[in-house]
Amino acid sequence: MIIDKRSSGLLLHITSLPSRFGIGDLGPEAYAFADLLQEAGQRFWQILPLNPTELAYDNSPYSSHSAFAGNHLLISPELLIKDGLLEEKELDTKLKFDDTRVEFEQVIDFKKEILHKTFLNYQGKQPKELKKAFEAFQKEHKAWLQDYTMFVVFKNHFGDKGWTEWPKEIKHRQKNAMQDLVKELADELEKEKFMQFLFYHQWEQLRQYCHEKDISFFGDMPFYVSHDSADVWSNPKYFKLDKEGMPTAVSGVPPDFFSETGQLWGTPVYNWKELAEHNYDWWIRRIDHNLRQFGLLRLDHFRAFSAYWEVPADEDTAINGKWEKSPGHEILTIIRDKYPQMPIIAEDLGDIDQPVRDLISNFSLPGMLVLVFAFVGDEKAFESSFMPHNHVRNSIVYTGTHDNSTARAWFDEATAADKRLLSDYSFHRLTKDNVHEVMQRLALASVAQLAVLPMQDVLGLGAEATMNKPSTTGGNNWKWRLKPSQFTKKEAKALKKLVDLYGR
Repeated sequence: MIIDKRSSGLLLHITSLPSRFGIGDLGPEAYAFADLLQEAGQRFWQILPLNPTELAYDNSPYSSHSAFAGNHLLISPELLIKDGLLEEKELDTKLKFDDTRVEFEQVIDFKKEILHKTFLNYQGKQPKELKKAFEAFQKEHKAWLQDYTMFVVFKNHFGDKGWTEWPKEIKHRQKNAMQDLVKELADELEKEKFMQFLFYHQWEQLRQYCHEKDISFFGDMPFYVSHDSADVWSNPKYFKLDKEGMPTAVSGVPPDFFSETGQLWGTPVYNWKELAEHNYDWWIRRIDHNLRQFGLLRLDHFRAFSAYWEVPADEDTAINGKWEKSPGHEILTIIRDKYPQMPIIAEDLGDIDQPVRDLISNFSLPGMLVLVFAFVGDEKAFESSFMPHNHVRNSIVYTGTHDNSTARAWFDEATAADKRLLSDYSFHRLTKDNVHEVMQRLALASVAQLAVLPMQDVLGLGAEATMNKPSTTGGNNWKWRLKPSQFTKKEAKALKKLVDLYGR
């Protein structure tokens, strides 16, 4: 079992932290939150993917243009001042940022300007220690850094067009043409590399600070990558593409109770035969990269490590797809050889069949138990694996995840039978004001080795605090933020009492 003792943690993405600049970042508020985590007796800080979102569909951290790069919107201006790369007066802006929502367009404009100033200041000052660290970073991350920076800079150079619309010699990565363009855009390439260095420099400092407080980060890794990404452009043979680079098959999930046509995600599917011939090197590098950043790693859409739904690229819905086998066993075996403790969590929600369960069992991976899925007032409710009396030790229990309503929102939407079931089960008279506390206690009391509470449920927030509504775009997806002074020593102290009470 990878989690050595009964523990608990909080789920709060970095973007949701308070800050002066319209988006949570890796600066002072992240350190303050780590301090509160320690006071609250928490050992894990769960976050969402840290990959870039500037070009992502709907600003989603799950549809990035790189599986390896860090999100430069999370770079802290305050820490840049501390490192002597900015002056406080350079942060002056006419923009007024919302404390409760991430306004991505404003944040992108502001951070672009600030980071450009930072790079110019670096070029002018060339601080010795920072320069040495930058050079070391480039060597350490050479496997992905050059391809990523070329992708971003070339995309901007070609008017933000997708890589399949670039000039043929660049689209197909012809050596001489690439070298000429690299020379022409050398300064922009250096700036992008420096932005990545700043992100990882700040991330490593925060990670080390948390480590010293016995707090581990719990990260997340999507299964698929976007077609218009550095990963697909630089590794086209590893995806099912035609000669022009367009997908011949795409991802999705089949029709089910919730959707008669299934879901068509549209990301390219993997060419597993080609990947197998190279011992799954790209996949192993990707998982290894994430495990170096986090103490625990959740593999999103884990069922696709057993089999995935493949749809012909010319289909308008997911109806005419088919199940295809995945080499998850082979990939996980390689990872286990490198990491015998297997710090991997399987996101096993949704339609899970026996082969997926067998794969999870073969590698002794913890799965997920979500309480808002448990209390459905019908005769089969007590058979559900989500019900606390059916929980197992080697698992992670949640009140809800970033893709669910909050506990309070669940109450507002639940049927009378659902509410009555939770009330009878917990021996509490349920109200909208205490439902989050009831679910917290059930999670913390569970036999599951790790309990994770979304910050929204710690504070008892409603539907306005939902992080993401799957299968929707726009609105407030990915925008929720913790208000300044909303989670304080008072709340941390109350949570510590509960953690101690339930032996976590």
